[in-house]
Amino acid sequence: MASRGEFSSRTAFILAASGSAIGLGNIWGFPIKVASNGGGAFVFTYIILTFLLAYPILMAELVIGRHAKADTVKSMAKISSDKTRWLGMSTGYWGMLTASLILSFYAIIAGWMVAHALGSLLSVAGVSESWFVSDSLARSAVFCVIFFVLTISVVANGVSSGIEKWSTRLMPILILIIVLLIIYIATLPGAAEGWKVYLQPDFSKVTDPSLVLDALSQAFFSLSLGVGTMMVYGSYISKSENLPRLGAAVAAMDIGIAVLAGMLVIPAIYVAQHNGVVIYDDAGNLIESTGLIFNVLPALFNTMGAAGGIVSILFFVLMSIAALTSSISMLEVPVAYATDSHDVPRAKAAWLVGIAILVFSILLVLNMSWLFGKVVNFATEFSEPLIGILFCFFVGWVWRRDQLLGELQEGNPQMQETLFWKIWPNYVRFVCPAIVLALLIRSSGLLNF
Repeated sequence: MASRGEFSSRTAFILAASGSAIGLGNIWGFPIKVASNGGGAFVFTYIILTFLLAYPILMAELVIGRHAKADTVKSMAKISSDKTRWLGMSTGYWGMLTASLILSFYAIIAGWMVAHALGSLLSVAGVSESWFVSDSLARSAVFCVIFFVLTISVVANGVSSGIEKWSTRLMPILILIIVLLIIYIATLPGAAEGWKVYLQPDFSKVTDPSLVLDALSQAFFSLSLGVGTMMVYGSYISKSENLPRLGAAVAAMDIGIAVLAGMLVIPAIYVAQHNGVVIYDDAGNLIESTGLIFNVLPALFNTMGAAGGIVSILFFVLMSIAALTSSISMLEVPVAYATDSHDVPRAKAAWLVGIAILVFSILLVLNMSWLFGKVVNFATEFSEPLIGILFCFFVGWVWRRDQLLGELQEGNPQMQETLFWKIWPNYVRFVCPAIVLALLIRSSGLLNF
């Protein structure tokens, strides 16, 4: 079997893993949850809970991946006992399936972002953009295909020439665009009210169970946990790297981009309101997320005059980049399985697997009214949390403690003396599964606040 490849540096891994974590959920979902949950109170709670929940599970995936240096199925089998090998391998397959399902609907939404970016560009050039920005089956299918081609092309080139190369280029561009848009939006009338909502937390809401569970959910899902993406990326990390530090850097980057996204989107929402754009529905709730991104913000851009076209291009390019860096990691999960477990050449594996998932995406496009939502709910509200619990179970209860410590000592010989080692193994054994179980129960509708 050919060399699997490896990230060339710590920075390359952090940017690639952060690219996986920083997707539409950060730039789109996070600000909306902030605006609906007490502003800064949600931000404060989210930051705390990211390190209390998401970081420990992130570490579980990274350490499994680096230890096994393999796809999710082989990785889970390697840390399993003889009696649990079937469950470990089943968990690896389930994670791979879930990553593929998420990519199938994620690519459709990402295609809409690309379409709006091109539509904005055409509008600035004086060409009609109506087909690109109007909802139609043809547009969804065409841009879903385009987005898959972009994703497959990156993954087909391997770890260093594909994933690392494009992550290290796209992530700095993403951050630059966010900062430029924050600066511009902050100068517009109405932005000050958005900044007030964002930066003045209502700490009375911190104890609201609904807010806490929303923050837990955001922390868990925004780091791409529970599908094996971080496990596979972990398998490309050098044995000499200090895993707890790398994991902390990825979590911090994820938090940072989410906070920056809030600094952009929430003031923009209030600028839109100032300009006469409706941002609340009849019940007084903030307009749901797709309506906000594809109706409210474009309506805002239209009120900005000549500058609105440029802002619109930058915003949807930003969203497209965020989607692409995440989709790369999702496709990498089944591609790694094809190359590791079946010796399929990488380029061939990327195209075969990518086209297979694309076919299912087109099926979703043709059945949006009833199938799309079911796939989203199954993958994100059921599969991801349950797989996250299984990862915790294997690291906390199945994997031999001396082997776990030995893997962590590869990058830090003094690991046994660190605070991380004294807390993390039992924390991921008892606390994380209980918290994720609460998320799973809540998403099932059995726990409501």
